[in-house]
Amino acid sequence: MREAASFYENVFAWNVRGHDTDRPSFDDGTGHVSGAWMRNQEISRQPGLLPYIYVEHIDETVERIVAHGGDMVVAPHPEGSLWVATFRDPAGNVMGLWHEGPR
Repeated sequence: MREAASFYENVFAWNVRGHDTDRPSFDDGTGHVSGAWMRNQEISRQPGLLPYIYVEHIDETVERIVAHGGDMVVAPHPEGSLWVATFRDPAGNVMGLWHEGPR
């Protein structure tokens, strides 16, 4: 849980509070999304609901994901005017990325 909190803080610049607690919480870079890491939840290995995180530079974000212990599940690819990808964080959760405009 603490490793995952550090991962999102380093890769996406999320504001993480309570690093040394059993329930670190976060706000994303926009301040519109907030949440917390919970011990009593299953790891989301097979997404039913797949959250996508907006990024300004998808290739730079992929580099940070890998550098901080994440793995790419599906490399960036075009979907209309978007570039999308999926990754696995160090805790094993599968999440998505999206970027609008040219790569």
